[in-house]
Amino acid sequence: MANIDLFDPKWIEMVFAGKNQEYGAYKLRKGTSSRNIKALLILFAAALLIGGYLFVKVKMDEEARRLAEYNAQMELSKLQEQAEKDRKEQEDKPKPPPPPEQMQVPEERATQKLTPPEIKKDELVKEENQMKQVSDLDKNVAIGAENKEGTDERIVPPSAVEAPPPPPPPPAEAPKEEVKQDVENKVFDVVEQQPSFPGGQGALMSWLASNIHYPPVAEENGIQGRVVVSFVVEKDGSITQVQVVRGVDPSLDKEAVRVTKAMPKWTPGKQNGQAVRVKYNLPVTFKLQ
Repeated sequence: MANIDLFDPKWIEMVFAGKNQEYGAYKLRKGTSSRNIKALLILFAAALLIGGYLFVKVKMDEEARRLAEYNAQMELSKLQEQAEKDRKEQEDKPKPPPPPEQMQVPEERATQKLTPPEIKKDELVKEENQMKQVSDLDKNVAIGAENKEGTDERIVPPSAVEAPPPPPPPPAEAPKEEVKQDVENKVFDVVEQQPSFPGGQGALMSWLASNIHYPPVAEENGIQGRVVVSFVVEKDGSITQVQVVRGVDPSLDKEAVRVTKAMPKWTPGKQNGQAVRVKYNLPVTFKLQ
């Protein structure tokens, strides 16, 4: 009995020899081997299908994550290049030309009266209107219709008009404490050392992919796209002033703001070795599988 193979149909013939083989137990026992083989084949095929599906899904998720990370890096690079370009354009912007110099006018020439000759009686001629002899005229003074004081030089150098009023005094300097406070509260667009997510861009993309909850409304309507969120990385690495710069759909925009506010603290940006507040733009990609 120890050598009997239960899957061998011969033992069934031995058991049911000389008996009614039309009985249901005979047919049931005779088909046991084929049923077991079919069950094993079906189980093996199902295991292959499930394993293949899981393998393909993992590969697709990995590829989607890499694509999202690549797109985010490209978008971030474009934003940083645009910010640097705007800064250089602002620096290279030509300064306004200086105001034109004020016109200069010559000083007034001194003149002496020359009475034209006119025949009158001597008693009617006033002394001031008597015609002067050429020898009595001052050679350095110009001839005119009346006596006028002024310079007696033949060539009068132009002189400047009244000097323009002095510029207003510079505003009083703010106290050093106020200036220091303004510098500390300033939000920089570009700094020497940009703020970063703990672990780098790859860790940031993985964190977003793990924490984004696709809005059901957007998923049902097939809405997807990239939402650009702006926020300020404070000196202690916390995230503040989160707002949507470029939206796609209200549900996606709201989820992008939520997941941005939920991020852990960043490594703050630095300027001249000191931690400062830095404005940062982050693209958040929503893509349906």
